[in-house]
Amino acid sequence: MSMERKKEEYAVVLDFLPHGYPFEGERTPIVQLIGEKYLTLLEASPKEGVYLNPREKVYIGAGKRDKIHHIRGKLEYNELTSTAKMVLEEFVKNVVKEREKEFVEFFNRARPITMRLHQLELLPGIGKKHMWKILEEREEKPFESFEDLKKRVEFIPDPEKMVMKRIMMELEGADRYKLFVG
Repeated sequence: MSMERKKEEYAVVLDFLPHGYPFEGERTPIVQLIGEKYLTLLEASPKEGVYLNPREKVYIGAGKRDKIHHIRGKLEYNELTSTAKMVLEEFVKNVVKEREKEFVEFFNRARPITMRLHQLELLPGIGKKHMWKILEEREEKPFESFEDLKKRVEFIPDPEKMVMKRIMMELEGADRYKLFVG
């Protein structure tokens, strides 16, 4: 993996606090965002006079930004507002649906992490038996969709829900391994 920092071009507003955080002295507007591509939780300052709505897509790349003044830094999950957490779950659900091919490709390319641990085992609901069945099936023919995966791997939990749960776990900082969050 290259050491180049992954930068987000677009982000989705999770919450907008026009008067900043309620219990902090500073009363400057704050935006809580999630990067569209690498799913990075970010805190930003909007441009003066700009009002943002949850779920709104904004440009945060290197070029001229129309709504975001600057990125203040990364956020931890526990720093998100309750509104941001609600919007985040909905966002993750949509990302998994929209980028299904990308996540199915993970099942086709996942590799061992150590001698005893495989990337597939990091997904909630995947143990050794499911892992071996997935590896066996993908050898014969790569998976084409979540539906294809469900048909070919008996008793596997819903792959879409597994991926969503895993992304949420990574955003919450529940595991040191990162499969989907940049």
